[in-house]
Parts: sequence; structure tokens; C-alpha cells
Amino acid sequence: MSNWNDGVPRIGATLKEDARAPETKSASTLEVREAMDEFLSAFEDFKSANDERLGELERKLTADVVSEEKVARINEALDRQKKKLDELTLAARRPELSGHSETGLASREHKRAFERYVRKGEAHELRGLEAKALSTQPDPDGGYLVPVETERMIDRIVSEVSPIRAIAGIRQIGSSSYKKPFALTGLQTGWVGETEARPQTATPSLAEIEFPAMELYAMPAATPTLLDDAAVNIDQWLAEEVQTAFAEQEGAAFVAGDGVKKPRGFLDYERVADSAWEWGKLGFVATGNEGAFPTSNPGDKLIDLIYAVKSGYRANGRFVMNRSTQAAIRKFKDTDGNYLWQPGLAAGQPPTLLNFPVTEAEDMPSIAADAPAIAFGDFRRGYLIVDRLGIRVLRDPYSAKPYVLFYTTKRVGGGVQNFEAIKFLQFSS
Repeated sequence: MSNWNDGVPRIGATLKEDARAPETKSASTLEVREAMDEFLSAFEDFKSANDERLGELERKLTADVVSEEKVARINEALDRQKKKLDELTLAARRPELSGHSETGLASREHKRAFERYVRKGEAHELRGLEAKALSTQPDPDGGYLVPVETERMIDRIVSEVSPIRAIAGIRQIGSSSYKKPFALTGLQTGWVGETEARPQTATPSLAEIEFPAMELYAMPAATPTLLDDAAVNIDQWLAEEVQTAFAEQEGAAFVAGDGVKKPRGFLDYERVADSAWEWGKLGFVATGNEGAFPTSNPGDKLIDLIYAVKSGYRANGRFVMNRSTQAAIRKFKDTDGNYLWQPGLAAGQPPTLLNFPVTEAEDMPSIAADAPAIAFGDFRRGYLIVDRLGIRVLRDPYSAKPYVLFYTTKRVGGGVQNFEAIKFLQFSS
């Protein structure tokens, strides 16, 4: 199904290389199916080209430059096709917002008042509704809470776009931080007979981890013409305008944030060799080859990483890596000649590596000396995201006239909550 140009699959009308994410609110099932067929066909082309390259290595101990370049170009085209497929799949399942979906007089009143505020700047009705509701979330910077349905829409879109949010544990809070206790020493236990005396158990030593919610903002702009157009769904417009800004900032912070005015990413914690692991640090498995996989049986290190995680977390484990690392691993085979990396069997499903799903996070480091380029584990139990309830919007018609700015804020935090659940593959000797 792929068109070829010098051995490289050319993306057709369904997936053009320079096309951006679909502007329509949804993509048809046919478009998604065709995109999936293109992607699977491109993967078969990739396997054929890579098998040819490996055959040259076996015959001549070196691969032809043309073959190497061909595999690299197909690999890049495969990445582009996967990205477009993900965008079409996301658009296909994106819900339409409608005022009819909200129930309750208060919700409908809030929605109408919020729309008048966004379109015309009329805040008196919205101010009265929030005062009547006795909001417990005052914002020192001002602004008004978006309707509940719009907040759900923003959260859903960001969850689907932000790779770490889609796989991590999430807790909603109503205060400025979330504190989670944990035991430094476990409860004392033992076996006793039915009539034997029960010895007194020792009191466990407890500590706590705190996850403060930091402020994340976006500032989409609108023209007066757009705001005056009654056909424009304001809720949908606002949700789609802030999704990219929120998702990109969150994604970077959840991976590598330093915890200063932002969530703390899992890469910011101290890493130690897994044999020396202790609570508060994250363990890693070394590749044994500085800045690269071992030259022979590189897939064995991925297996070592999987089994460095305890079985209770391994059952729900997944790999996290960036696109370039995934492109390198895509060439690996097992001893039977089967590729370790496999595409998802249906649109919307992630690819798998050794039968575990793969999450692509561009903020992960690439393969380099001492780089923890691959993470594996149960991220839902290992990494916690805390969301403070409520997304606020402050309308600013003055700072960038004739455009109207909408200062949109949410409060979010994050950090590692279970240091046993996540391990790294570090490219060090």
C-alpha cells in the first residue's frame, strides 16, 4: 500500500508529511483505518529493508552505505506515519462539547454566564454565581472557574496528548498540596499457635512525601470577530487552544522537572545501581557499554531491565523512551529472528517491546554516555500527578489590542511515590 521513491515509503493523501494535526473536530473511521493500514505496510517495508541490511552484515561483515541510509529513511518515515496515526486516532475519539450534555440548572447558568464573560467581558453574573457557590478556591490572581464540562474536556484532551499523564497515577485535591505517608519500617508480624500469647508488635516508623500543586498557565488569544461568531463553540475553542501548551509543559516537567515552581520529574531523583537500591532513590541497570547497547545480544539488557522490577509491578509494566531510542530498538531481533518491537494491532493501541507497551516521551534523553534513556515499570503506582480542582480564566482585552487574551491557569504537581516501581536502563559501563 505504500508508494516508493528510492526504497522509501511515501506517505499518501491520508498522511502527508507536512500535514498538521487535523483541524476538524473528529476524523472518520475510514481515515483511521486507512492510516493504520499505511502504518502496518510501512513496518513490513522496514522489516524487509532491515533484513537485507542484516544479511549484508553476515555476508560481508559490513552493510552497504545505501542499505544503511535506506533503513534510516524508512525508520524516519515510520515515525512520521505513527505520529499522524496517533493524531487521527485522537481526533476520532475527541468528544464534541454541547450545552445539552450538562444537567442541572446551576450548571447551565454557569455555562451561559461563562460564555458571556468570554465573549463580551460581562463578569457580574459569573461573579454572583461563584459568590453564591461559596467557592473554597480563591485565586489571588483573579479569574473565574471554567464550567465543569469544559474542565473535563481540557483534562481529557491533555491526558490523551501528554504521554506521562496518560500512564501515571492521578489524584485530585482541593488544597495546595497532597501529603502521602509511608512506612520507613514495616509492621512486625509472625506466626503463632491458636492458644499462644500474641507478642506486642513494634510501632512502625512513618514519614511522608509531599506533592505541592504548582501553577501552570497558557494564554490563548482570540480576535473580536471570533468571539462575536455565535457558531464558534467557545468551550471547544478554549479547550483546544490550551491543550498543547498544557501537555508540552506537563510532559517536560513530569520527566525532568526539578520541582522548583513545577512538578518534580522522575529523572530528577538520584539514581543508583539496582544492587545498591534503597528507598528514595531509583535503581538502574547498566548496559555495560558506554553510550551504547552491547554489540552482541543487545536485547538481553532489555530483559535484564524488565526483571529488575518486582513481579507485582512488572505485571503492569511499560517502557518509556523517546523516538530516537525507539528507532534504534526497532531493529533488534531475538534468536528466532523475530523483531522485539511490534506495532500496535489496532489504531490507538501502543506498540510493544517484548510484549510490554511502549510510551513515547520526547523529553526522555537519547542514547548517550551515562544517559538513562529507557525507563520501565508500573508508572501508575510509581509516579503520582496531583491536580487541584478547578481551571480558571482571566479575560484580558487590553494588553494585546485588538486581540483578547485569556490567561488560563491550573494547578498541578507530581513526583515519584513508589521508588520500587520504576527502573532505568543506563548506557554506562
